Amino acid sequence: MGIIEKIKEIEAEMARTQKNKATEYHLGQLKAKIAKLRTQLLEPPKGSSGAGEGFEVTKFGHGRVALIGFPSVGKSTLLTMLTGTHSEAASYEFTTLTCIPGIIHYNDTKIQLLDLPGIIEGASEGKGRGRQVIAVAKSADLVLMVLDASKSEGHRQILTRELEAVGLRLNKRPPQIYFKKKKTGGISFNSTLPLTHVDEKLCYQILHEYKIHNAEVLFREDATVDDLIDVIEGNRKYMKCVYVYNKIDVIGIDDVDRLARQPNSIVISCNLKLNLDRLLARMWEEMGLVRIYTKPQGQQPDFSDPVVLSSGRGGCNVEDFCNHIHRSLVKDVKYVLVWGTSARHYPQHCGLSHTLQDEDVVQIVKKKEKEDGGRGRFKSHSNTPARISDREKKAPLKT
Repeated sequence: MGIIEKIKEIEAEMARTQKNKATEYHLGQLKAKIAKLRTQLLEPPKGSSGAGEGFEVTKFGHGRVALIGFPSVGKSTLLTMLTGTHSEAASYEFTTLTCIPGIIHYNDTKIQLLDLPGIIEGASEGKGRGRQVIAVAKSADLVLMVLDASKSEGHRQILTRELEAVGLRLNKRPPQIYFKKKKTGGISFNSTLPLTHVDEKLCYQILHEYKIHNAEVLFREDATVDDLIDVIEGNRKYMKCVYVYNKIDVIGIDDVDRLARQPNSIVISCNLKLNLDRLLARMWEEMGLVRIYTKPQGQQPDFSDPVVLSSGRGGCNVEDFCNHIHRSLVKDVKYVLVWGTSARHYPQHCGLSHTLQDEDVVQIVKKKEKEDGGRGRFKSHSNTPARISDREKKAPLKT
């Protein structure tokens, strides 16, 4: 019996099992078995060299966005309109057969947009080119799920289910569960608050299903069995997703209003070029990109080529900015001067932990500045570096 047949057999057993307090332990074990089998399904065959039939493209720019959707929903047309890159579009399905990249120039940044072939139901089991499409989507910073506004809402549920089957969690945060394997000591189970979905016995059974007999588990939230399995597997990726409803020009205004009010959703029309500017702004917002401009000492800020950072979940600080320029720069920083929305006054003296915001201007002051012409003193700092330069010109060095 193959892996897919085993998964279907366990899913059928779960469907037959009545959900109640007495069967929750059995259902938990079945969920763990399915998770293990799906992980095996995604592993490359034994003896393979690692080279497959994928169509991965080299990362370029400051971020990567993947277009995912059913065939013939307008992904290729959207790529052409946003990037100018030609991607063959036609009224029949499966027009795009490989990955086509394009570059979006927006807010002084370059964002790579990938037009992926349409996936179908059963993609997580290897149907069509589903595995290759999902593998490329995992490498993106943001997923745009393109949907046909005139079709049923079931398409969104099918795509979400296929992506979750291969470890992609859309618009979710990682569970607050601490898990660490140990060599000895048995299983230590603790929680910081009352649990309603998982108890100690169920946790033991799931860990034994993974042949884990020594581990430390700490629940910091009221997580579910699925959350615990995700933490044990350790290969889940939590990504932001924007649901893009295309072809709103063929439905009524009431349906457009209903779709636009759904969470993480935006409505567009590639045919009439409606709301594309709002889509770009939403992509920028979800990716959390931050532009930082540099200011050399004694010179004007350089607004032509910003340092682009990803704010992520915790934001980006001065240390991230320094590491982006060079790894060895952090140990030489005395303090930085910041102009912009993150500063309380201009300029503000800040340390490495200061959180930067979009379009801030940063000047780095090192611990030991280079000696000025051998006069035995270090360059002093002033808010008006141009005047310092003028004074030094009037007072030439004595030789």
